[in-house]
This record gives sequence, C-alpha cells and structure tokens, in this order.
Amino acid sequence: MNNKKRILWIDDEIELLRPHIILLEQRGYSVAKATNGEDAIEMVKQNHYDLIFLDEMMVGISGLETLPVLKELDPLTPIVMVTKNEAESLMEEAIGQKIDDYLTKPVNPAQILLACNKFLEADRISIEKFTREYLQGFSEISRTMMEPLTWEDWKNLYVRLVKYSLELDRHTGSGFEQTLRDQWKEANFEFSKFVDRNYRNWLSKDKNDTDPLLSPEITDKYLAPVLQSGDPVVFFVVDCMRYDQWLIFEEQLHQYFSIKTNFYNSIIPTATQFARNSIFAGLYPIDIKKYFPQYWKDETNSEDHKLNAHEEELIGTWIERRRIKLKSKLNFAKIFDTEFGRRIERDILKFAQSQLSVIVLNAVDMIAHSRSDHAILKEIAPDESAYRSLTRSWFLHSSFFGMLKQLSTIKNIKIVITTDHGSIRCMRGVKVYGDRETSTNLRYKFGRNVKAEQRHAMHIKEPEDYMLPRSGMMINNIIAKEDYYFVYPTDYHHYINKYRDSFQHGGISMEEMIIPVVTMESRQ
Repeated sequence: MNNKKRILWIDDEIELLRPHIILLEQRGYSVAKATNGEDAIEMVKQNHYDLIFLDEMMVGISGLETLPVLKELDPLTPIVMVTKNEAESLMEEAIGQKIDDYLTKPVNPAQILLACNKFLEADRISIEKFTREYLQGFSEISRTMMEPLTWEDWKNLYVRLVKYSLELDRHTGSGFEQTLRDQWKEANFEFSKFVDRNYRNWLSKDKNDTDPLLSPEITDKYLAPVLQSGDPVVFFVVDCMRYDQWLIFEEQLHQYFSIKTNFYNSIIPTATQFARNSIFAGLYPIDIKKYFPQYWKDETNSEDHKLNAHEEELIGTWIERRRIKLKSKLNFAKIFDTEFGRRIERDILKFAQSQLSVIVLNAVDMIAHSRSDHAILKEIAPDESAYRSLTRSWFLHSSFFGMLKQLSTIKNIKIVITTDHGSIRCMRGVKVYGDRETSTNLRYKFGRNVKAEQRHAMHIKEPEDYMLPRSGMMINNIIAKEDYYFVYPTDYHHYINKYRDSFQHGGISMEEMIIPVVTMESRQ
C-alpha cells in the first residue's frame, strides 16, 4: 500500500516549476500536475489529494474560478493559492472562497516546504514534539513524587498533569494514554497520603506559608478586595467545575477578558453542602452550625436540595461581619435549568448594575450526575477526554457563556469565578459497613460505626478536629481516597457495576480538592 502524501500542482507554466516538483518528490511526496483548471477539476473528481497548489492566473478558467469547484468536490483538501498579485481585494476574495493559504511568486523551496509542513506534516511534528516533552515531563513528575512536597508543589504537579491530559486530547493515538492514566493514579495515591498527614494542620490558626488557602477563606481573599473598588462585581460559583474544565472555558474567554487564575484547596468532604456553604459564609461547617443553626441542615436527616437552601443568607452574614457597605442590594441567583439561565442571560446587564451579584450554576454538576444516570451520556462521553468535549459543547451554547460575553461590554466590571469542588472518575469500589441511617454519598459516609478499609479512606473519629459539626454521639466519618467509591455488602456486585466509571465528589483527590479561582476584567 502506498502511504505517500499526494500533492496536485495546477499551473499553466508547470514546466518552470520542475525544480520544486523534484524537491517534493525527493522529500517523499507524490506530485501530480495539471496545466489548467478544467483538467484539475477532472483529476480531483477521480482522485483524492492531500494538498493542492493552485496558480491564480491561468489560461482558460482562472484560479479563483477553479477554487470553489475544487472546494465543493473535496472540501477538506487544503488549497494554497500561488499568485503574482498581492492586491488586498484579490486576497479577500480568495479568503472568502475558503482558500487555506497563499504564496507570492516567485516561490522558493523554503516556502513550498513550509506549506507542506503546515498542511501535511503538522500532526506528525506536533506528536513528535509532545512525545519528547511528555517523556521528559513523565520522568520529572516521577522524581518529584519521591521528594517531600508542599501543597504548592502538588498544585504545580496537578497543573502539569492536567495540561498533559489536554495535550493528549489533541494527539490521540500517540500511545501514551495508559501511561498517563497510571501516572494520575500514582499521583492521587501519594496526594491522598499527603492530605491525610497534613489536613488537620491546615485548619490550625497558626498556618504555615506553605499551607493552602481553604474554602472559607476565598471570599476574604478574592471577593472582598474587588468590592472595595466600588465597581460592579459578579461572583460566579460553578458547581463541580474541575481545572481541566475551566481551561476549556478559558480558551473561549481570552478575547473578551484579561484573566488571572489562582488555586485553593477545598475542605473535606468535597461536597456542596460543606464546601459551598463555607465559601459563602466564610466559615467552616462547625462554625456555620454553631453561629447560624437556622441555615445548617444535617445530611442524615435532610433532603439533598435543602442542604444548600440558605446560600444567599450565608453570604449576607459574611458581608455583615466584614462590614462591607454595598451601594445597592445584593443580587443572588441559582440556576438549575436552561429556561431560568436564559432569563438571567437576557437580564444580565441590568442584573449586574448592582455592586455585587452572585450567580450559582449547577449545569456542570448535572452533567456529571446525568452521565451516571443516563446510558446515552456515558455513550457520548465514555472517558475523560470525551467528558471534556461534552463540557466544551455545553459551554459554547450555554447561558453562562452568553452572560460572560455580555458582561465583557461593561468597562469596569470585575468578575470572580470559582467552584466548591471538582469531581473524579471513580473506577474502584470498596466495601463499607454501616446502618441504614448512614449518609448516601458514594465518596464519604457519616453514620454510627461506619467503617471501611483504612488504606482506602480517611477515618475521622473526632469531627471537631476537622472543623465538622457533630451530628450525634456515635457518628463516625469516613472520606474516600483516590478513585474509590463506597459500596455496601448487600447487592455488592450490582452496585459495584452500577457506579463504576461514574464522576463523583466528596472525597480526597487532586481533581476534587485543587480548585481554580479566577479573576477577570473586561478588555474594554
């Protein structure tokens, strides 16, 4: 089988280009020649070419007249126009007809080879570059994990792994998929041990400079300073948004905003009730229940949708405690469905006239949970790469993106975007023991004498030491590590299979705990 890349060169003075054609053939390309547009059209009807060089001025039908016919016959074949005429109107017409590039006569060998590299060798060159960089990075990451690491070190390592994953999305078939999956697993194994050893110290009032910022500190660190300017501020909290998902959103936003991304560490359990309430209140869960018991619901005796029913009131308590004087009433919206999201999008410019607007978006969390519940979504997003692709598709058509584009037209707008926690693709089940009053989350359990294997879970005997409220005298707490999920012995194999390969949160992993917090200003 001939695997040579095929080039068609169309020029009414083709013999003058013989040195260029010989050069291309020496480089391993198969070059077909045509001296007029009519012959070229017939050749393209009969054969597929990987690249076409098209002379702009030819006897008979011109290059500009030939171009749309060739594009209709084979839309994916790149066409490079070769012209003596550099008139702007000509180039605009050629670009309007979807020319892929152009060269100015007289062309030299370097120009020809550069065009071939761009259109015929780009994937190969890109994969080779990625292979070199990843092999070097793989060794560096492996060595790094053998050393004593700070949280900042873990954050940097996580960022590198995420960026390798996104690069691998663009280089499918490079052969590194399993290698990278194994490295993620090893990294989360070590990170879970790191969190188990250090988490209680991070909660201390005598924190070290190397300790991470935690959920209750986000509003003080990122929201309070921008409110001091007096400019309008919109604070978005996107439920269950991972860093890789944020990078996908960020790609679309650079043309509208100047963007700065920092990171913090979610408290555990990395679940909405605990982490998001803590963000809005600026308090740990134990203190929310102590000072504002009317706004706290225990998970063991409340419905899920009621656990975060008082976020607007909680951020109100933070504003009051910090003595922040808003020039206008706080605007607060929680978007659960598409129709309401579109309503907020339509009114966002009026909404953002307040000094502080807070918008909670649940769509990303709903995508994660829906993938577990609906077979068609698992078919559409069978792995991490496809899950990111699904997230990109949602964002491009979302009211969230629409809101941000409109907000970018406000000159002095300040935008803060973060999330309460991420999610992890759970691949390994572990048996958990407890009574029927035990909480239902797959990544953490609160209940009487609830227990699982020590190596798979963090066991919390005294919840107060972890700034968690005690629900009863006999309540134990366990938090899943890495990509494990808890399954009861009853119907064990059924539930193992049901929840395997689902995106969950509440436990200890880099994807759930290392959280982006983003500040943006309009490029206006």
